[in-house]
Amino acid sequence: MPSEPKTTLLIIRHGETVWNAEHRFQGHGDSPLTEIGRNQVAAIGRRLKAINFDTLISSDLGRTQETASIITDITGHDVELDRRLRERNYGVFEGLTVPQIREKHSEVYDQFNTDDPEYILPGGESHRQHFRRNVAFFEELLTERFGTKVAVVAHGGVLDSIFRYVAGLPLEQPRCFITTNASLTIVCHGNFYGTTRWVVETWCDAGHLKGIGQNFGLG
Repeated sequence: MPSEPKTTLLIIRHGETVWNAEHRFQGHGDSPLTEIGRNQVAAIGRRLKAINFDTLISSDLGRTQETASIITDITGHDVELDRRLRERNYGVFEGLTVPQIREKHSEVYDQFNTDDPEYILPGGESHRQHFRRNVAFFEELLTERFGTKVAVVAHGGVLDSIFRYVAGLPLEQPRCFITTNASLTIVCHGNFYGTTRWVVETWCDAGHLKGIGQNFGLG
């Protein structure tokens, strides 16, 4: 009996940005990659060049497009853009550090920290809205690109969504993982342990960043 084709996602978090380095919330707001960030992305680009993948899809935000452009200069792929891969919209938090948020929006920050997935940030979106948007993209891959290997350039919050989706982790539960800039996460869909499912093969592998610097940054 032939084995079921495996669909593989190579998920790359964008390189370090100016706002990452300054510990500012990004969301749909944006800032360019730092020199360290560009070096990080060049390193993962060289790693991806050795991997035979079919397609490269990126969030349409500036920092992910900049990341994808550096990668494609190395791998030779074209880039498709998909707005469903955007980071969560953090509304009034965007561009601010945590101390600034506590000073300007203390009540909103307190509510945000309750981890209520239904809470919609002023000017932004809820955790559940963001999760559903991200998951719609991943589920579509199984019908549109079944059995292929797809590289995705996205954000820390998108990695949060895929981890929760694969592991069945409730949205109410605080993160039990970190997301590193320019890291490589691999998730696969196929027959594992006797059933058809998604599995995490590699989580935020940053071995290619040795000597360059790492940042866990916001968004």
